[in-house]
Amino acid sequence: MKWIFSTALLLCCFQVLAQDAGNPFDVQTSVNAIDGRFQINASYLVPINLCSAFAFLSDYEDAKNIPGIAESKVISRSGNKVRVHRVVEEQILFIPIEIQSTIEYTEISNRQLSFEQISGDNKFYKGTWRLTPDKDKTLFRYESVIEPNSVIPTVVIEYFIKNSIRSRFELMAQRAAQRRLPGGLACN
Repeated sequence: MKWIFSTALLLCCFQVLAQDAGNPFDVQTSVNAIDGRFQINASYLVPINLCSAFAFLSDYEDAKNIPGIAESKVISRSGNKVRVHRVVEEQILFIPIEIQSTIEYTEISNRQLSFEQISGDNKFYKGTWRLTPDKDKTLFRYESVIEPNSVIPTVVIEYFIKNSIRSRFELMAQRAAQRRLPGGLACN
């Protein structure tokens, strides 16, 4: 009996270690459906400085390299406000979907981006990115609320979001880690 318990405990430990090895950026995600809207929270920890992290987030046109984003183009800048036209292409249950939107980002002190859809195909889309230095790393925190304008049932959209969101944030963390700026570079 002790042998079976010890083996089971050992297997559980290996599984935890395997999960940690597969998640080097400590990516955490959650999706909650509330009255037709989806609250999405995510975070990840990347070994880059705060300036590199903010440069990564505010490179709006580079976002088109993230799966699902077909186009991302800055259409105007005024002070700390940036308007971006974005086209997202997805496939849900073999149904191709294209979502166009104009999003206004507000850059706040190299530590935060607030964003809101000002026109587009979603009924509502708003959120923030927050950056927090953590020793030689930066913690990225994402929070948003989105209300799709779709004929696809909410339960199907929720299933799609829950099953794709983690891999997207893992890819973003990997890309952020590759975008290091020189350590001595000062934030603007």
